[in-house]
Amino acid sequence: MAGKEHKMKEALFDSEYNDVRKAAECHRQVRRYAQSFIRPGISYLEIVTRIEDAVRKLIKANKLQAGLAFPCGSSINNCAAHFAPNKGDTKILDKDDVVKIDFGTHVNGYLIDSAFTVAFNPVYDSLLEASKEATMTGVKEAGIDARLDEIGEKIQETMESHEVEIKGKVHPVKCIRNLNGHLVGRYRVHAGKTVPIVKGGPHIKMEEGEMYAIETFGSTGKGYVMEAEDTSHYMRSPEDKEVAIRNPRSKALLKLIEDNYGTLAFARRWLDDLGFEK
Repeated sequence: MAGKEHKMKEALFDSEYNDVRKAAECHRQVRRYAQSFIRPGISYLEIVTRIEDAVRKLIKANKLQAGLAFPCGSSINNCAAHFAPNKGDTKILDKDDVVKIDFGTHVNGYLIDSAFTVAFNPVYDSLLEASKEATMTGVKEAGIDARLDEIGEKIQETMESHEVEIKGKVHPVKCIRNLNGHLVGRYRVHAGKTVPIVKGGPHIKMEEGEMYAIETFGSTGKGYVMEAEDTSHYMRSPEDKEVAIRNPRSKALLKLIEDNYGTLAFARRWLDDLGFEK
């Protein structure tokens, strides 16, 4: 019986990993496509729309079975993360912009959360290199029984060994201390545990069977972010309890969200595309 249970468990893991691989391959191909067309002069709205359309086509998007895990982000310059243009946004990518492109894919809720940074001015090359090296340090240090606080300390050590010269002034690269990586769950982009990018994080272990997004954020500023700009990402909390909704339009909106996104993040413009009128 134990042998049969073991085989069933292996088959379940194989199915999960195959879904993860499919989502990862889609992300890899769309990321390469995005890097081929992102150039100064293109609008940020066009960037995210083309990336999202490419994901839907390649992964054969079908509501909760496969598709985007969250809206494509295009966070510009001092905006570190979690911004995407809403409909009507007219901002254009400038040759001196530093933009973080962040998008997710999923198959049956098993998701990939990955990002890359684009900059066309070579003055920022060392900043991008700092973040890349710090990310790879986090990946190298991660594993079963790895301590999250120790990973954060190693990431900070790598990131903050770099500096950037801008207009004749040397800036130390700092980790943004209130942003971090995180545990990824099924249909949950942020599933509880966080992976710090500075020392002093939680002294708890990574465990077998867990999946993590190792995310690093380097800055020439103070190394701390605050919420700003318009909201572009929405998500129903997995912990929310069901409540009685009497308004018919509100009921219809909730059903649309549950049928298409569940607990995955979505954008207002996605609701417009599905035909839900304000």
